[in-house]
Amino acid sequence: MGKRGTATLPLHGGSAPRWLFDRMVDLGEAIVSVIVEEYGHEELLARLADPYWFQALGCVLGFDWHSSGVTTTTMGALKKALDPEEHGVFVAGGKGRTSRETPTEIAAGADHLQGIRPDRLARTSRMAAAVDNGVLQDTYTIYHHTMVVAEGGQWTIVQQGMEDSTARRYHWSAADVGDLVVEPHSAIAAQDRPAEVLDLTARQSDEARSVAVDLVQDDPSRLHRYVRSSDQATLDAFGGGSPATGPHLEMPSHHQLRRKDLSARAIDQLQRAYEYQPDDYEELVELDGIGKGSLRALALIAELVYDAETAREDPAKYSYAHGGKDGTPFPVDRERYDESIDHVRTAVEGAGVDRETRQSMLSRLRELDARR
Repeated sequence: MGKRGTATLPLHGGSAPRWLFDRMVDLGEAIVSVIVEEYGHEELLARLADPYWFQALGCVLGFDWHSSGVTTTTMGALKKALDPEEHGVFVAGGKGRTSRETPTEIAAGADHLQGIRPDRLARTSRMAAAVDNGVLQDTYTIYHHTMVVAEGGQWTIVQQGMEDSTARRYHWSAADVGDLVVEPHSAIAAQDRPAEVLDLTARQSDEARSVAVDLVQDDPSRLHRYVRSSDQATLDAFGGGSPATGPHLEMPSHHQLRRKDLSARAIDQLQRAYEYQPDDYEELVELDGIGKGSLRALALIAELVYDAETAREDPAKYSYAHGGKDGTPFPVDRERYDESIDHVRTAVEGAGVDRETRQSMLSRLRELDARR
């Protein structure tokens, strides 16, 4: 799971044409049926949590394989294809406003499956979105969130964030998550590495998380003092000059002291957190109104006042795709790539679809093989 690769994927406007999407639904249903029948629900969830296999599935279903839309369209097709009574698995959520229906859809799907606790799954769904929006601050904003739930309450979450013209996909799996706020991802599939990242999910940020909870349990008025004392600029900030002329101070005509990252709204949020008295960081993140601004402010104070370490390295380690339309290979894990193709090929060969569709899908797989 430690191999790395990169790929550049543009965001494409519009949506998949109906004739294509309907076929994606049919083939997606056939492939999932084969996997569940042959290997069980746990294997299906594990494969959807694997960014390489997921991308291979999207390619085989026929969508534009170098576009970030493969995430939203593939999950949309699976959502329409999967029936909890027939397959023992369903998809909740979706893109934009549809993502807000996730708890309601979880409750509806749970009526048809055994071992489902809708309240617990809904909380996990909310936490995954909150973590990838605020605890991991990598400049991407979540706009697509889906949760795949199987018999017995196992789940996989696939969500995607956007920044300008690029996208980033986040994979979560119940089998891999030990703590929702400490390195919970199965994988993060990325195109670019942003210049500034604050990763409060990293184990390296343990102390910062602990200090954040201590701060909100303490008197919030102290937060004002902490920030005022730590935000004062030093003379170094105004330094200039050159080796030839020596140091030179270029002082501004006016220096405005301000509370960085701690607006009045953040103070209000932290006041409410103080009144609630969360027991741990997970409870803090879950509080209504606690967003990335408050979490960043607490991390800043933890760093500046208590010298608590926070992780700044981008945790994304996986390429977003196997290759581009032009056939130029990207430096991905070839062994894992081959494994993904073999898994999907097996599913396609056993899928209950007509011969023409099966041959078309196998032809796509051969194309993928040639692009290694």
